[in-house]
Amino acid sequence: MVLKSLSEEDRAKARAKALVARTRRAEVKNSFGGGRLGIAELLDLARTDEAVGRLRVADLLESVPGVGSVRAAALMERIGISANRRLRGLGRKQQEALLAHFADTPPHQKK
Repeated sequence: MVLKSLSEEDRAKARAKALVARTRRAEVKNSFGGGRLGIAELLDLARTDEAVGRLRVADLLESVPGVGSVRAAALMERIGISANRRLRGLGRKQQEALLAHFADTPPHQKK
């Protein structure tokens, strides 16, 4: 596959777009980890916001205080979520399992 060569202007636009997406994902992870954004709102947001939909589930879980890569991987394995899965790619049962895990408690209180 041959990639189209981009002009400097196109590269600058792509860099700016990527920066906006990374910033948006960082904001969402901070809000979720701080308990200001619940999992239900986050899953709804992932359907409409492309940047949020492309957030890896493992990265999201690791944003919760006390949850590192080992706990996130264990939770994802128990639920049946692939290590590379992004929020937009979650199935109905996987979403329901995440909702049940974080049910009625702020994310920072759940381990």
